[in-house]
Parts: sequence; structure tokens; C-alpha cells
Amino acid sequence: IINLFIFLAQQDMEKKIEETRQRFQNEYLKDSSDRYDSRDVDRLLRDDLLVDGYLTWRFFVVDDALKMIDESFQWRKEFRVNDLAEGLVPKWTFETGAVYIHGYDKEGNRLFWFNVRKHFKDSKTVRDKKSYVAFWLERHVVQHPDMPITVVFDMSDTSLSNIDLEFVKYIISCFKVYYPKLLSKMLMYEMPWIMNAAWKIVKTWLSPEAINKLKFLSKSEIQSYIDTEQLPSHMGGTDSFKYTYPPLPDEDSHSSIAKNGPCDKVEENGVLDGAVMPKKVSHSLSQLQKCLITVANITKNQLTSAMYEVNPCNTSCEPGTSVDAAASLHGGTVVVLKLIVAMAAEMEQNLREYFPDIAQLIQKHIQ
Repeated sequence: IINLFIFLAQQDMEKKIEETRQRFQNEYLKDSSDRYDSRDVDRLLRDDLLVDGYLTWRFFVVDDALKMIDESFQWRKEFRVNDLAEGLVPKWTFETGAVYIHGYDKEGNRLFWFNVRKHFKDSKTVRDKKSYVAFWLERHVVQHPDMPITVVFDMSDTSLSNIDLEFVKYIISCFKVYYPKLLSKMLMYEMPWIMNAAWKIVKTWLSPEAINKLKFLSKSEIQSYIDTEQLPSHMGGTDSFKYTYPPLPDEDSHSSIAKNGPCDKVEENGVLDGAVMPKKVSHSLSQLQKCLITVANITKNQLTSAMYEVNPCNTSCEPGTSVDAAASLHGGTVVVLKLIVAMAAEMEQNLREYFPDIAQLIQKHIQ
């Protein structure tokens, strides 16, 4: 019954995706294709996950998803997001250290830091700052398409001169419209009382779902969301990282960072086997952070490291073979998604003979 329910839900989702594409072509592309970057349109027409993201974020209401696609695609063309590179963003924006990505929260989500005390409102530079934020978000999505972001608004030592509601609204729009499903949560660290009125305005821009992702935290509370080794000293942490530019944070060590968290140490007492799915685990997933796994490919398709979230990042696993790899498993959301794919891979072999229709559906999603 459960399998039948999943199958029917998937069929309904495929219909929603196809309806979204057809209506976008008929209602938005007709006579106005120059509003968008053709690369975004091409991706929309071939990438089911992209359409799924917009539909999920808009509660599967096609009309609302189409409006969101239209707005986000226009923004992407205006800011030339597909072509944004480090060299195209003014160097001074990187040097401020006001915004950057570094570290992970307890769920394995990347941390997007906004050091409010280093930001000052200036109408002459607002577009450069917006391009700077777009650069960081697009860079993250390209490198880690399955990993959500946790935004940390560090408001320690801030004053009224740092308040810039327009810029805050832009950041919110990035997650609300331009990058569906990317936001995990927003952590507001030590917001001074003088900003209470400003944040009452900000909350009116947020949906009820986004408000639920908003957390106002003190030094003692933030450690419930981020481990001390990922926090700077002024937040009670032990992370010795100090932002400087150049280079970009984590750029030099990128090859040694797993997609769902750092994996510099391996614990061999946690051994996983099977088609990526852990069958023999001596710890719960919430406890097992780093381990050595054996990925056994029981499907007919090649598995790449991008599918099973491990280091090294350039490995692949041919059908009928296995590969040992270091995995960092504290990215709970990512792990669950990967396990679903893994279970589908295993089911595909067992059900092919008896349930060809379901097997075909599963095969489609593991390719």
C-alpha cells in the first residue's frame, strides 16, 4: 500500500511538473522570451528537480510556482547570475568581510554569515552588494546543489548605522523567491533592543513558514544549532578561522571537504555497506558523524561520489563493484535523501521481475 501511495504521488508530481512547463512556455515565454537567460529556460525544461523545487516551495500551486519562476528568472538575468564570477564582483565587497560562507551547523548545512556590524547602508553601492550576495549563493548551489544553507545574522556590536532594511529584504527575497528550498533556518544572534522595531517590519515580509525558520538566539542558545568548533570565539566557540581576502574561505581546502560536512578524520568503527544504504550501523545517524563506508553498486548504473556524498570527491563506482570512502554523515537532511535513493537502488533489483512498472519508475530516478 505504501509503495502504491508513493507511486501515485510521484505520478501526480510528474503531471504537475509537465503542467508547469507547458504553461510557462505558453503564458510566459510567448512574446517575452528576452526577459530571461536562455540557459535558465533550458534548465527548467529539462531539470525535474528545479521545477519540483518551485512547486514544493509554493505548496504545489502551479499559478504561484509560475509567478515565482518568472520573478526569479528575471532577477537571474538582471544580475547575470549564470556568468557571475569572482572577477566580475568588485573586490572591495569581498574585502569587507560582511558576507561569506564558512562552516556547518549541526545538521550539516552550510553557514552563510552576515556580519551586520561590517555593513553600512549606501545607495551608491547597493547593487554591488547585491551582486556579491548573488555570487556567494550561486557558488554554493553549483558546488553543493543538495545542501541547504543556514543564515547567521551576527548582530553583536551593531548600532543604528548598520541597519539597512532594503538589503535585509533583498537577502530574504533570495531565499523566498530566487533560491527555493535553499534556506534551512535564519539565526539572529544577539539582536540589540534598538533593532526590535526594525525586525517587526522585517517579519511582515516573511511567510509563516519562513517565520518558523527564524530563531533569535543568545550566546548560550546558539550552541544548540552550531557546534562550538564551528563558532567564532565571541560566540563561545573554538573556531580559529578569521576572514581575510584573498582567497575565498575554504577555497584552498575545498577538495578535503565533503558535501555534507568536513571529513578530516575517519572512525573505522562505523562501517556501512550495501548500495550506499547503511545496513550495519553501530550508531544512530544523529550520532555517527564521520566513518569509513563501503559503497557497493548493485545497480546497472555507475555511481559517482556526488551521489553518495563522500571524500574523495572524484571517485566513481562501476556496476557490480565497490569502493571504500570516508563519509561525513551529520548532514541529516541530505543523508535521508541519499538513503531514499539508495533504497530505491536496492529495490530496483528485487522488484524488476514482479513489478515492472514500479521498477521502471525507480530506475528513472536513480539514473
